[in-house]
Amino acid sequence: MLFQVLSQDERAQVHERTLDILARTGVRVDTSEGRRILAAAGAEVNVNTHVVRFPRDLVEEALRLAPREFSLGARRPGWDLPMNAGECHMLVDGTARFVLDRETGERRPGTFADWLEATRLIDALDGIGLYWHMVEAGDREDTTANYVDYLCTLFRNFSKHVQDPISHADQAPWLLEVLQVVFGDRETIQRKHPLSFLICPQSPLIIEGTYTDAYLALAGWDVPVAIMPMPLRGATAPGSLISTVVVGNCEVLAMLCLVQAAAPGAPVLYAPALATMDPRSGRYSGGAIEGGLVGAAVTEMARFYGLPAEAPGIWTDHYVPGIQCAYERAMNGLLTILSWPDILVGAGLLGSSMILSLEQLLIDVEIFSMGQRAHTGIATGAGAWLQGLIEETGPGGHFLAEPSTVAQIRGGGWHIPALGVHDTYEHWQAEGRPTLVERVRQRVEDILARHEPLPLDEAAERELARIQQRARESSSHERGGYFVS
Repeated sequence: MLFQVLSQDERAQVHERTLDILARTGVRVDTSEGRRILAAAGAEVNVNTHVVRFPRDLVEEALRLAPREFSLGARRPGWDLPMNAGECHMLVDGTARFVLDRETGERRPGTFADWLEATRLIDALDGIGLYWHMVEAGDREDTTANYVDYLCTLFRNFSKHVQDPISHADQAPWLLEVLQVVFGDRETIQRKHPLSFLICPQSPLIIEGTYTDAYLALAGWDVPVAIMPMPLRGATAPGSLISTVVVGNCEVLAMLCLVQAAAPGAPVLYAPALATMDPRSGRYSGGAIEGGLVGAAVTEMARFYGLPAEAPGIWTDHYVPGIQCAYERAMNGLLTILSWPDILVGAGLLGSSMILSLEQLLIDVEIFSMGQRAHTGIATGAGAWLQGLIEETGPGGHFLAEPSTVAQIRGGGWHIPALGVHDTYEHWQAEGRPTLVERVRQRVEDILARHEPLPLDEAAERELARIQQRARESSSHERGGYFVS
């Protein structure tokens, strides 16, 4: 069962209008290395304005070079994620500034301890397939030593696929060294893809410099890149939804040209995070129903190009788990899930992606599970009709003890909720009438108390400790850390 918002002709129009804009208007490229690479590939570069225009054949060649199928690897056995293979995986939301404190219920600045809790929790949840850096650690300075400590702590506590950028090109050697300790030599990393890079062109129509140069510093390592511009309808994109799709598409394809010119055949995920402005305030509106529509549009444009789709979907404007949060996240999430991207983005953050809530993270996993079941639709194969069983049982009978009923339950024909109240009123009352959030909060505590991350071997631990010591000995004034206060 698929939800569709754009016809095949409308997708083709998005593509053609994108080619016109890239060829005539162009994109400003704020990295000299990027401009050099694009000029060598055949783009027209204005040395004064830094605007780059992309001829049609350059864009088409970049689309041809980008691989359609690859996997995002993981340290944990069985958790490599194949792209364009008909699967959908959940990715958490990221870079919140605040945390919803589980004891006080109040919003407060995030800390390194909060980041570590979130990382350990998503490692434990089977419903989460990929890592993002969920919350900034306001109690850590921006130093090389802290960045390297972050990397080592990450891989000690998380064993599924990691999607993470580096902030500066001088972080690249540290990252590559850690990856080789954890995963193996360069050839292994190129083959396994244990880490993908998230890069966000600026809207409208800018390839920014610092993060792009950081990605280019990894060229030749075959690191997959998720290209995620964030045009805001009515602000950094025009006021119509389809024009917002076009702006995001322009920014993705421009960056795709640079990626393929720098490293032909580099894996790319089509990942624009299209969003809508609240017309009453001018702020980003995370809970707008249009979020689900453009989430579906992202998936459809990715399929038009044959690229893996990383689509936004589960967001809200509200600041705590509750009714508004539930309907905004469920409605938008369902629309995007039914479009069936390879990766669904958005779990765990509230308040327009600024507040981490571990309770909401578990609720979002349940929303995703329900959406997955909705996507499978109603089976109508030969073994599903059971007409003979209906006739044999006849009027007044029941099907509770039938093997086919048990087979359907065990085979996924039933969605069995992991959260919520599904017993009698009397049972719920006898338990003290707990709220969903109260129950989920206790489950968070239980998971964190018992989860043991997949350990690294002793040799890897010793080598990581050596790398951390070298990083501590480096200049404390060197800019290159991840945690920006």
